[in-house]
Amino acid sequence: MIELGEVPDVNPQDFNASDVAALADRLERDDYDNAFESLNDWHILRSLAFKGSSLVEPYRYLLDLEAFDEC
Repeated sequence: MIELGEVPDVNPQDFNASDVAALADRLERDDYDNAFESLNDWHILRSLAFKGSSLVEPYRYLLDLEAFDEC
């Protein structure tokens, strides 16, 4: 598990379409025991998006990215 305050190190090659869909489904349903678990999934999805993974495209709305977000 990721420690509080740590951003997960994400390699897009470690994820397939069903992995990203499951992560997005958890985020949509807010299916977590605590807020830190959801934040971890959100950081993973965001990291995949910033690294150019096309798997994230159907779920970009979950990230609420703004033009000023840094990479």
